Amino acid sequence: MKEPLQDIRRALLEADVSLPVVRKLVGSIAEKAVGTGVIRGVRPDQQLVKVVYDELISLMGGQAAHIEFSGTPPTVILMAGLQGVGKTTACGKLALYMKKKGKSCMLVATDIYRPAAIEQLITLGKQVEVPVFEAGTELSPVEIAKRGLKEAKEKGTDVLIVDTAGRLQVDATMMDELKQMKKVLNPNEVLLVVDAMTGQEAAALVSAFNLEVGITGAIMTKVDGDSRGGAALSVQEVSGKPIKFVGEGEGMNALELFYPDRMASRILGMGDVLSFVEKAQESMMKEDAEDMQKKIMEAKYDFNDYLKQLNALARMGSMGGVLKLIPGMNKVTPQQIREAERSLSIAEAMINAMTPEEREDPELLAKSPVRRKRVATESGRTEAQVGQLISQLYQMRAQMKNLAARMQDGKMPGLEDLEELSKGAKLPPGTARRKKGKSELQKQLSAIGNKQSAPKGFGSKN
Repeated sequence: MKEPLQDIRRALLEADVSLPVVRKLVGSIAEKAVGTGVIRGVRPDQQLVKVVYDELISLMGGQAAHIEFSGTPPTVILMAGLQGVGKTTACGKLALYMKKKGKSCMLVATDIYRPAAIEQLITLGKQVEVPVFEAGTELSPVEIAKRGLKEAKEKGTDVLIVDTAGRLQVDATMMDELKQMKKVLNPNEVLLVVDAMTGQEAAALVSAFNLEVGITGAIMTKVDGDSRGGAALSVQEVSGKPIKFVGEGEGMNALELFYPDRMASRILGMGDVLSFVEKAQESMMKEDAEDMQKKIMEAKYDFNDYLKQLNALARMGSMGGVLKLIPGMNKVTPQQIREAERSLSIAEAMINAMTPEEREDPELLAKSPVRRKRVATESGRTEAQVGQLISQLYQMRAQMKNLAARMQDGKMPGLEDLEELSKGAKLPPGTARRKKGKSELQKQLSAIGNKQSAPKGFGSKN
């Protein structure tokens, strides 16, 4: 047990979990793992995986925590955090989230020390179509908050979200101001916005805010960055308060409920397939999905469909954030991600250079060197690249035809069929192949989830 526990400890520290939390977690894992009978047919290291996974989920609260709404509107949410963590943006995202839930919202700008923050909130409010209450920089933040609350009550607003001033560091003045605002507003929620990239520093930050102000939960931003999200473990442990939302990407839609089991999968390097599927569902209209299914069954996939999929992928957020949700893809480097994004842009440029007839009937391009040359010239690419794109489409059609035949025979497609389909779905040249390899924790915890190598699309360069 000693060696695997050392590997787990090292991997958790690499995932930005604070040292005290790591010690407690490893101790708990050792206590529960030692002496546990090994289930027949399950290797000891596989059983250790389950213990670690369950402990991570337990440490992060066990289940999703929702906003506590007031019986008498408005529900007041006070947002706090250091400068630069994405607090103001999180206010806008949260307003849009509430709006989607059928709640009327109002934002309040109280950061009088940074006029740009007020302008930013006004801009975000227009973007998500939510009114913003602001009174410039002459009144105190507490007075602005009081007036904002009064207006929200008069208008019958369901949710009032108050953006507060951030500081470069935790200081007494900042805490006193937050305490006064909390006293005046009597908020239902005090949410601390935490940058996932702060890693082990998150524990001290959360502890300070909770001790001085008293938080009810947290919003973790920039989860789509390089960090695995290990800071999530520190938040729950040091404050006893749950993370309620995570922000992934710059889009205003990039805010979702925090699910401990999904974050546990990310920390262990197993991806987050459920979040990936949800993002895909949100980015593709139901009608498009049904039309795509029909075309797959009839093997009539064309460049219009290819372009729709590229646009749907773009709506899912940053490619880095999307790839981190897929098992086995958490080790893709920023350079490889940039190259993949460039490849998709190249494909989009070539498709946009095609005529409507060529998009619908790829054979026109396949049979005409003149057409291929025109597309290459208009898109700024080479004829060879246009030819490769056409070839990829035909490969995908062939695989779809085989898949449809199996389904019509009453056979459900297995993983091998989906893998074959992905071989046809290669990205255009310009995407680097990632090196295979596992982290120390993945080596120890290889049982949960099927560890898969990167898609074949991560291939040759121009």
